[in-house]
Amino acid sequence: MPKLYGRSTNPIRSSHAFSRVICGFALIAVAGWACAQAPAGDASAQPPAAPETQNAPIVTMAPHPENSRWWLSGQANIIIQGDLPFHSPYEGANSFIGRGEYKVSLVGTLFAAVRPTRSIRYNTDLILDFESAGGRGLSEALGLAGFTNLDVVRNPNLGPTPYIARYGFHQVVGLTDETTSQEPGPFALASSAPVRRIEFRGGKMTLPDFFDVNSIGTDSHLQFMNWTVDNNGAWDYAADTRGYTVGGMAEYDDRAWSLRYGFFAMPTVANGLDMDWAFSRAHAQNGEFELRHSFVPNRKGVERALFYANRAHMGTYREAVDAFLAGVDAKPNILLHEHYGALKYGVGYNTEQEITENLRVFGRFGWNEGQHESYVYTEVDQTVELGGDYAGTRWHRPVDKIGLAVVSNAIKRDHQNYLHYGGLGFLLGDGTLTYGRETIVETYYNWHAWRGLFYALDIQHIANPGYNRDRGAAWVGSVRAHVDF
Repeated sequence: MPKLYGRSTNPIRSSHAFSRVICGFALIAVAGWACAQAPAGDASAQPPAAPETQNAPIVTMAPHPENSRWWLSGQANIIIQGDLPFHSPYEGANSFIGRGEYKVSLVGTLFAAVRPTRSIRYNTDLILDFESAGGRGLSEALGLAGFTNLDVVRNPNLGPTPYIARYGFHQVVGLTDETTSQEPGPFALASSAPVRRIEFRGGKMTLPDFFDVNSIGTDSHLQFMNWTVDNNGAWDYAADTRGYTVGGMAEYDDRAWSLRYGFFAMPTVANGLDMDWAFSRAHAQNGEFELRHSFVPNRKGVERALFYANRAHMGTYREAVDAFLAGVDAKPNILLHEHYGALKYGVGYNTEQEITENLRVFGRFGWNEGQHESYVYTEVDQTVELGGDYAGTRWHRPVDKIGLAVVSNAIKRDHQNYLHYGGLGFLLGDGTLTYGRETIVETYYNWHAWRGLFYALDIQHIANPGYNRDRGAAWVGSVRAHVDF
């Protein structure tokens, strides 16, 4: 998850860091090639486990124990991304660079959790995750509202030093003895849960783990890579620079619907690492209603309605522009017009529908009031998205996926004027602006090489990068290697 946004004056900390990324990618590539080439009867190439079958493919390097009271897993994600030179008659401090370049990102996460008891009706999970992020994004992740690599959101010039990504508790309070099965994971270890229940979570977390989730367009490690494809770009969700916040949430789950609400800390400055612990003046409220309903008989479907309201030390675009036009400020600068307790709010809609056994479609819509500065995620005031994926069952590769999505992002008039007159956001600023919607088309093929090893090819086309019709269009290509342990 989330945020980068300051252009560094230093290159990657050292050439050794870059070398480690390249070497890691090479090792994964060699391992995948060796596994794919090994004959089925070669005991040295096959670990002593049940063979993978078409009906139940193994998608981790080592299957997790069933009915265990502990969880330990990990993942690594390496993305090599490059863009072609594109039309760019001028560039500003926060422009997507037009000359063409390539960058590498690497994210590794260790998930750990434990269940103190075996209770299903009153299950408790204790969670502690560690993470390391290295590498860079194209143009230091500046110049695009829908940036092309979600991994660099958690990689803002802080180096690859490991940090605690998540910690906290998950408490289930069952309202019935009747249970339903669920897939165990690092955030909920039990293999079943009460049909009607209340769940509480508290600690450090990233909000897209629980809000605006979409099984087709959420996971940048196995699906799409773009920020505004995997998340609702108009949802300025609470987070520090790496994408995490501290707070709590409650969720009610019933047979066909769920309702969740959370209260979280906001950073002290836009895209900041430090959080403001004065909750009376700075906080985020998030709510979501989820209805599990299908428009296609005997298929799965989900609809979600989201709202959010953030209070923080935010500025308004109109004040910054008016001060510039009146000669008070030399150029529009929203940092000079911030107010404690300023309110930014918005809504979102998220839907997914299974059409056939292999074909799924999804969509999103997002809107926020657009007067206050984009503060924590990206510079989008309104977004519309449509996409889908198709599984490779017909060519005997059921875990492989082909995905295609189109997303169109927009900003409001005050935001447009601010950029037109030369203002800088934490992501955007070409020095001027000839406004047009930023529209992105992304497609990928994700190849399941062996067990928990995946490779992907991804292509993105960006029209009007940074909402500027004077620049672009831009083409970005990516190669991704992903391992689940």
